[in-house]
Amino acid sequence: MNIMDFNVKKLAADAGTFLSRAVQFTEEKLGQAEKTELDAHLENLLSKAECTKLWTEKIMKQTEVLLQPNPNARIEEFVYEKLDRKAPSRMNNPELLGQYMIDAGNEFGPGTAYGNALIKCGETQKRIGTADRELIQTSAINFLTPLRNFIEGDYKTITKERKLLQNKRLDLDAAKTRLKKAKVAEARAAQLNTSQPEENNIMVNVSYMLNLLHVKWLKIWAEEVTKSEQEVRITQSEFDRQAEITRLLLEGISSTHAHHLRCLNDFVEAQMTYYAQCYQYMLDLQKQLGSFPSTFLSNNNQSSSTPVPSVSASSVLASASASLPSVSNSIVPSAISELKSSSGSRKARVLYDYDAANSSELSLLADEVITVYSVHGMDSDWLMGERGNQKGKVPITYLELLN
Repeated sequence: MNIMDFNVKKLAADAGTFLSRAVQFTEEKLGQAEKTELDAHLENLLSKAECTKLWTEKIMKQTEVLLQPNPNARIEEFVYEKLDRKAPSRMNNPELLGQYMIDAGNEFGPGTAYGNALIKCGETQKRIGTADRELIQTSAINFLTPLRNFIEGDYKTITKERKLLQNKRLDLDAAKTRLKKAKVAEARAAQLNTSQPEENNIMVNVSYMLNLLHVKWLKIWAEEVTKSEQEVRITQSEFDRQAEITRLLLEGISSTHAHHLRCLNDFVEAQMTYYAQCYQYMLDLQKQLGSFPSTFLSNNNQSSSTPVPSVSASSVLASASASLPSVSNSIVPSAISELKSSSGSRKARVLYDYDAANSSELSLLADEVITVYSVHGMDSDWLMGERGNQKGKVPITYLELLN
């Protein structure tokens, strides 16, 4: 029975506190009550925390999109994570493409040039897929997990303490409002004129009763003022203590930024490793494809005397960087051979704009005429070009030799 009485009293007290906060909050919004403002330092810390939370969420979500572009796969991973179960292992896009290339190469025949090339490309794609998995795993552990821990851990604690600070402020302002009203009522009671004319005994008795009520009224309001002042002191102390707790938590945001900076460095290093691996894999593949002969048997039963033109990997990369629809064959092989075998030079017209990839190359503008010549030991897909005092390597696929 006593426990039930205690629970009822506690429930009534909580309901009264909630109602008091609701009234205070409403009056503040209507401009009918004063509001205790937080100090500027605490306001700045709160703003910094909100800004950190907002951008951390955006960076985290976009990083997840970068690492896993498939939204269905992201949803599946989220569901398995919430169920605390391991998601089934599936091939990623590079691995799936690589497997298709290997299967196609085996179908066409590993002994054919095209089949062999498909197998080599497929193996490279699967290596890239493995590197992609390592990037996702490393980034999830070293970058995404710390960001998620901040959102789901530290910031939730800050939000909880901030809400508690708001409640303590409402309690303080409600107590101040009650104290103000009690003092106003006390002042009005003290100003009441209870003196009455004493013409007969009846009026004397009435006057006596009024004075007695007046004294009791003053005593009641004096007690109310004392009670309100004590309540203000208690709520002020609780508010100050909660403000200090919230401030200490918010000042930890600077440490959070420092931790996230270290995580960002780890993410950049993981990306650097991934792209370096991919570059090395493609470089090795380019060398392997460049070793294929310029003529080979087609997969159809055509005559072996039919030559098939070969485009080297370096010329393909050069043409791709300039966004060309196809590789030009304007320089005929015989003219190239003559130029490379002789020590002379020729005039050549530039077919397309070309941006030099490094200082050893020469940038070109379409339709300009330059002087070209061969240098011993230079790649077969390049010539040395001169324009006035400028010179550098130029890709032959961008040139048309002039007579």
